[in-house]
Order: sequence, then C-alpha cells, then structure tokens
Amino acid sequence: MSGAGIDLYSWLPGGSGSHLADPWILILLLALPLLAWRRHRKRAYGALTYSSLRADSTARRSGVVGGAWRLHLPFYLRLVGLGLLIVAAARPQLGFTREEMLTEGIDIQVVLDISGSMAAEDFQPRNRLTVAKDVMKEFVSERPGDRIGVTVFAGQALTKAPLTSDYNMLRFLIDSVELYTIPDGTAIGLALANAAARLKDSEADSKVIVLVTDGVNNRGAIDPQSAAAVCEGLAIKVYTVGVGTDGEVIVPLRAVDAFGREQIKRRRMQVEVDEELLQSIADRTGGRFFQAIDPESLRGIFDEIDQLETTPMQVKRYVRYQEFFQPWVWAALCFLLLPLVPGILGWTAEP
Repeated sequence: MSGAGIDLYSWLPGGSGSHLADPWILILLLALPLLAWRRHRKRAYGALTYSSLRADSTARRSGVVGGAWRLHLPFYLRLVGLGLLIVAAARPQLGFTREEMLTEGIDIQVVLDISGSMAAEDFQPRNRLTVAKDVMKEFVSERPGDRIGVTVFAGQALTKAPLTSDYNMLRFLIDSVELYTIPDGTAIGLALANAAARLKDSEADSKVIVLVTDGVNNRGAIDPQSAAAVCEGLAIKVYTVGVGTDGEVIVPLRAVDAFGREQIKRRRMQVEVDEELLQSIADRTGGRFFQAIDPESLRGIFDEIDQLETTPMQVKRYVRYQEFFQPWVWAALCFLLLPLVPGILGWTAEP
C-alpha cells in the first residue's frame, strides 16, 4: 500500500526530507506497551522457599531481586526488535530534492574603473577599488539565473570576464582585478563600447551595463556620448555610478626614483566625477545615475540596482524517494538475536 506519506523530523536519518510510505503501520507500536504490561501481570515465574532466618532473607533479596533484570532483559530486547521491525514495515524513505529554475534571464556587464585615482583612500578602511570589488562580488551572489560579465578600464578597456553564469569563477576574476595593469587614464567611451560589444548579440529579455567610475573621460578614441548612442540603439540600459567624495583626497601614486626603483608616494589631489556626463548617459539609455560617497552608499546603490532589475523566476521542485528500511531491519535482527548470545557462547547466569 502506498499512501500520501508523512514527513519525519530529526530522529529519522535524512532529517525533515525523510518520509514514511505507509505511516498507518505505526499504529502497531501501540501494542508494545500492552505486551510489556501483560508481561508484568504474569506471576508464574516459579518460586523458591527459603528459611525465615534473617541471613536467608538477605540472601533471597540479593539473589532473586538482584537477578530480576536478567529475567526481563531478553523480553525487552525482543520488544525493541519488534518495534524496529514495525518501523521498517512502514517503509522509511529518504527524499532527494531537485529544483529547476526557469528564468527570463538578464545579461549584465559591469564596467569598473581601475585608473590610479581608484586607489584614493577616502573609502576607509580601504581604497575605492577594494570596496567596489567587494560590493560587486555581493551583487553577483544575489543574481542567480543571470549572466554577468566584467569589463575593466583605465586608459584602455579590457574584458576581464565574458558573460557567464559561473559565479565562482566570476568572483575569482573580480578578486584578481588590480590597479596599474593597463595604461592609466579614464576612457569612459571606450569602456562603454567594449561592454556594448559583449551584449550586442545577447538574446536576453533585458541587457544592462553598470558603469562604475570616479573620473572624467580623458582617453580613448570613442566619445562617451557616441558610445551611449550605440547602447541606446542596442536597447542596452546603462546605470552609472560616480564614486568618490567631494574635495581633495589622498591618492597613492607610483613613482620611479633616479635609480629606477619603484616607490609609492601619497599626494593630496582633487579628483572630480563628471556627474553631468554620467547623468546624460543614464538618461539617454533609460538607466539611472547614482553617487557613492562612502562604502555604505555604494553597497546601497548596488542593492537598489538589484531591485530595479529583478529577474522573473519560476521554480519547479522534484522529489525522488529512496527506500531506507534496510538499516531498521538489520537493527531489529540484532536486538532479536542478542538474547541468544549467552546460550551460543555457553554462558550461564548465576542465581
């Protein structure tokens, strides 16, 4: 017989995913207390007559009463074995769950500025780039079902990761992003064009670029407005994020002394964000412009983008059950055979 089944809890191996195929059989467990009660109601175990002397009375109490547990132990071992057989007859099953996610995927290319000014130390206790990388990894973790890629830029643009759903690899590649790995500068237009090239052949229902920069466009052969027009024509939405505080900030700069040795010198610099340009790019493509002045606001911006670009998701859940009555049967067999062990080994119980 196969019923609808019931869920078991932590006492059954497999946890709350376990299941009894025929739970009604557990009703037989109610007979076990009745068998124990009937056992103790019987008085015909035999009797011995002892002298009424005090010494004999003491011997009787220590011998007969002290050995009473040996008299009942085989019965209770068999009772436990019977209980285990009843549970086995109810057919315990382990449930294995598989989930299938059906999504209307979004393709997202994150464009990250790695120019020298991203080393500015106004995002304490770390610099701008380190905080941006941490926030990006959190953003990736919150986007199951989407494909995400990474473009880095300074004076040139480079695809660090193509569109992928391998989030472990993606987080590793984001971790590996470093300053000074490409010529310095801020080529915003070139970076946007690079990201658009990655998204132009995408068949996703929604295509998004998230541009994170802290400077003004001063490099590259492609004008930012022209790149924004390309994004508009490809139906790519661009969210722009300006990173940095107003006023002067301390920026570590690499320098080479007269002996060719590389040094890091900290200088106070005025780093400006071209808010007007970033606002224009966002407006033209249907996105939004954000300003991040500290780690908390940058994290909040990515959370807001995450909410704005939600992914419709439908989850199908499949459960497959595997029979798990065998361990219960083996345990029951052990309890049923235990009372026979002393006889097999030739042990005798002293009265």
